[in-house]
Amino acid sequence: MLYTGAARVDAVKLGPKNVRNGKIEYRRQKTQRSGGVLVSVPIHPDLAEVLDRLPKDRPFLATQKGTMRSAGGLGNLMQRWTEDAKLPQCSAHGLRKACARRLAEAGATAHEIGAVTGHKTLALVQRYTEAAGREGMADSAIEKLIARPNGERDLANLPKRFVKSDTNPKQGKDNLL
Repeated sequence: MLYTGAARVDAVKLGPKNVRNGKIEYRRQKTQRSGGVLVSVPIHPDLAEVLDRLPKDRPFLATQKGTMRSAGGLGNLMQRWTEDAKLPQCSAHGLRKACARRLAEAGATAHEIGAVTGHKTLALVQRYTEAAGREGMADSAIEKLIARPNGERDLANLPKRFVKSDTNPKQGKDNLL
């Protein structure tokens, strides 16, 4: 789930039948009323290594009997695993969110992230990624100012570009200049 961004309800259905040309392909269950958003995610080398060791006749996240696991069952199992690992704050859904965050931190656009996670709207992608790399983005933004792309030598507001000719501040407004 960390390398596909798949939701639990989709992840439990994925198996060798979903692998085509080095990608995992499936239609999101959540959007099936509208035909289902097609998700086609290249298989990350770390994931490929794990998938190569799995049986080819059952879902990737099959039960011990080889049958498809329910989404709720996977959620309960993940909860048990995270408690055993002393990580009770983690969840199956957290893996999906972590995938989106990692993509954002790697510089993927919101559209690219949505293509991986199968989100229909950018608003949902933004909710998953809004805190991703915030510090790094601030560093990058200031570096762009330091680079002086306009050839300006300082960050002062040039009067001809930013200051209105009216020198009387409006009543009740803070003067932030």
